[in-house]
Parts: sequence; structure tokens; C-alpha cells
Amino acid sequence: MKELQETTFPERVKEIAEICGAPIPYEVDWESLKDDMEALNFIDNLSCHRLNMALRVICQDELGKEAVRDGLQQIKLKNVKSKDEMSLAFSGGVLEMHCAYALRTDGMFSDNEIRNLLIEKL
Repeated sequence: MKELQETTFPERVKEIAEICGAPIPYEVDWESLKDDMEALNFIDNLSCHRLNMALRVICQDELGKEAVRDGLQQIKLKNVKSKDEMSLAFSGGVLEMHCAYALRTDGMFSDNEIRNLLIEKL
């Protein structure tokens, strides 16, 4: 958990800044992850990596970069236990992803789903 907090997430914020031109912070519900080693192992790949892939497509031109910089202010991540608890929402500049990280790829949203939601709401 410490490595995620001190290394992984700051690196992902820098990567977002490289993609769209502005750092967008993560807020992680660490309480939802504390007893779930499997979820901790997969949160970066299943949320951060997928989001960055979606952002790369949106930010291919200056118009896309501007839309992301102006519209996306924060990313909130929460671990849930089952697929039926999963949700993906974007409102008020906040992208919220509640994923079942321990289910690996069965517990995530694809970069296409993330991208489509952002494009629709930005």
C-alpha cells in the first residue's frame, strides 16, 4: 500500500500530466483495499493503466487535451467485492470508478468504457 501511495500513484499523476497537460489527482479509498492483497496488486493495471489508455485516445489533439484539462479535476477509486457493486460515473469534474480489483479483468471497466463515458460528459 505504501508503494502505491508514495510511488505508483504519483507516477500515474505525472503520466496524466504528460498526456493532457495537467496533473489530475487520485483519491483512493484505502480503507476498501486494506484487507485485500489481490486488489492492491491489480488496482494500478485495472484502473490507472486503463484510464491512461482512454486519455491517450481522447488527448490526441489539442481540443481533446483542453476538454480533459477543463473537465476532469479528480479521479476517485474504490475497491468493491463483487461485480454487482461496480460502478463508473463522471460528474462535477470527478471520475469515480468502483471496481472489484480482486476479480482481475472481470472486475474492471475497459478503457473503451472509460473513454466513452468521458467523451459523453466532457
